[in-house]
Amino acid sequence: MLSVIRVHLPSEIPIVGCELTPYVLVRRPDKTAATDDVPESAPLDGYFLRYRWYRVQSDKKVTICSVHPTEQATLQCVFCSKRRALVAKSYHCSPKCFTDAWQHHKTLHERAAAENGNEEDELTRFNSTGSGVLASTLSGSMSNLTLANNGPTPFYPSSITQKNGGETLIEVGGSKTYTPTADDIGYVLKFECVVANAETKQFVGHPSTILTSRVIPAPSPSPRRLIPVNGADVMGHLDQDGRIQSAGSFTVLSYNIMSDTSASSDLYSYCPPWALSWPYRRQNLLREIVGYRADVVCLQEVQSDHFHEIFAPELDKHGYQALYKRKTNEVLSGSTSVIDGCATFFRRDRFSHVKKYDVEFNKAAQSLTEAIIPHTQKRTALNRLVKDNIALIVVLEAKFGNQPTDPSGKRQLICVANTHVNVQQELKDVKLWQVHTLLKGLEKIAASADIPMLVCGDFNTLPGSAPHTLLVMGKVDPLHPDLMVDPLNILRPHTKLTHQLPLVSAYTSFVRSVMGLGLEQHRRRMDLNTNEPLFTNCTREFIGTHDYIFYTADTLMVESLLELLDEDGLRKDTALPSPEWSSNHIALLAEFRCMPRTRR
Repeated sequence: MLSVIRVHLPSEIPIVGCELTPYVLVRRPDKTAATDDVPESAPLDGYFLRYRWYRVQSDKKVTICSVHPTEQATLQCVFCSKRRALVAKSYHCSPKCFTDAWQHHKTLHERAAAENGNEEDELTRFNSTGSGVLASTLSGSMSNLTLANNGPTPFYPSSITQKNGGETLIEVGGSKTYTPTADDIGYVLKFECVVANAETKQFVGHPSTILTSRVIPAPSPSPRRLIPVNGADVMGHLDQDGRIQSAGSFTVLSYNIMSDTSASSDLYSYCPPWALSWPYRRQNLLREIVGYRADVVCLQEVQSDHFHEIFAPELDKHGYQALYKRKTNEVLSGSTSVIDGCATFFRRDRFSHVKKYDVEFNKAAQSLTEAIIPHTQKRTALNRLVKDNIALIVVLEAKFGNQPTDPSGKRQLICVANTHVNVQQELKDVKLWQVHTLLKGLEKIAASADIPMLVCGDFNTLPGSAPHTLLVMGKVDPLHPDLMVDPLNILRPHTKLTHQLPLVSAYTSFVRSVMGLGLEQHRRRMDLNTNEPLFTNCTREFIGTHDYIFYTADTLMVESLLELLDEDGLRKDTALPSPEWSSNHIALLAEFRCMPRTRR
C-alpha cells in the first residue's frame, strides 16, 4: 500500500512570493521508494496523496526586522513609520542593527525629505510588553540615543485574538506547492501530507507534517533611478505605470544574473542560504528585470532549463519576444539543460525580429588552428582555445522613429550583440581573441547595412585591459602587457588587432557629460582614470568592472543611464549576492536615441 516515508523542505524559511515545494518521499505498493506525486486524479492501487497548507495563528503576530528578516523586530524608525512607502524598511531587531544600517537607511530619509519637506526623525523602541520608547532626533549620527521610560504605544500591527487562547490553523493551500502571501508574514506555516482512499476519501494512517520558520517579506531594494546625462527632459524614475524613455528613444539592459550552478554556498557563504536558493533568486531577479521595463534585455548566465521554463514564458507575459544561445558543451560536462548561455529579449510593441546570428568561439578555434597552428600543436592549441563561450547577435527593426516619418524612407535597424567572454583571468590571449573574433563578425554586418550597433555583456575583463582597449580604441598598443601572454602566437602580427566600429562605453557619459546636470554624486561612483564604473561585480574576494554596454557613437547617442550602486550600501550585506540583489553582478541600463541619418 502507498505510504509516506518522510517530508522536508529545501529551505525552512518561507518568503513572500517564493514557491514552497516540499520533498515528499513515498513507498509505493511494490516497495520501491519514489518522489513522484500521486494525485487524486491518478491514484495508485486505489490510494492518493492529499496535501494541505495551514497558517498557524496564535495570539501574537511577530513583526520582522527589515535588515535581518529572520529576526523579530524590536525597534521602529518613526520617520519611516509615517510614510507608507517606507514602513517596510522601518523595523530593526536591535539598536546595533539600526546603527549599523544607518548610513544606508538615512538615504531613505533624505529622498523622502526632498520630496515631502524636512520633518523630525525619531527612533522608537518597543520591549516585549509594548511599553517603553527609545527616542532620538537623528541628525546624521546615532550618538544621542536616550531612553524614555513612559513613551507612546508601539507601532505594531493589531494582534489577532484567538478563541480559547490556543493556536488556530487557517487553511491557505490545498496542493503540494504553496506561495506565501503578505497575509502570512510573521506566521509559521504547516504542511500536511496524508494518504487517502480514492473511493471513500478517508485518511489512512497519520498525516506527515512539517513546520516552517516564520514567513518573511521579500526584501525590496530602493529603486535605481534613470539619470539624464545630456540635459534631455526625461523621466528620472523607473515607474511601474509609465515608460521611462522619451519618444523616439529606447532602453537596453545588460545583466549577468548568475546561474544557479554558480551560486555556491562555499563561494558566497556570507549570503543567507534562503537568499541564495534558486526559488528566491528567480523571483527576485524577475521582479528586478521586469521593473526596469527595458525595450531590449541582454542576460548572461541563463541556464537552458531556466530560459525555457521560466524566463521566456514569464517575460512573454510582459510583452517580450525571446532569443537564446546556449554555450557549447565540448568542455562542460553533465546535463545540457543546466548549461548556461545568453538570452536576448525585446518588446514586441517596440521592435520586430529581422535576423539572428549565433557565434560559437569553439568553431572559430577549430578554423584558426587548422589555418595557423602546426599539426603537432593542434591538440594543445584546442585545449587552450576551446572554452565553450558564445555570443548572440540579433538584428531588430524599430517600430518607432525620431520623426513621424524617416526622411530617408529606410527602415530603422539596430544590431544588438550579447556575449559572455571566458572567465579565466590567466588566459589573456583567449579573451582578446574572442573579443576580436566577435568584432570582426560585427564589422561584416556593419558593412552590409547602415546600422547602429550595441555590444553588451560580461566581458570578464577590466577597463584598460587589451580587450577593453581594442573595443574602445579600435586597436591595441603592441607594448600592452596583456600581449605578452600569447603562447600560440594567435595575436600576431599585433597590427591585425584592429576594427573600424566607433564603439564607446555608455557609462562613460557620466564623466563626459557637461557639468551642472547634477551628476557629481554619480561621478563619485566612477573611476576617473578609466571613465568606467568603479565596479559592476562585487563579491567578498573581488570588486571591479567586467560588464559593459558599448555603442556606435556615429549612429547612437546616450540620453540617460541607470544609476550605479554605492559600495558602502552593498557592504552592509558584505557583498553580492545579497537578499536585496540576487546576482554577483549589477544590472546596467542605458537609454539611447538614433542620430539623424546623413545623406550619402
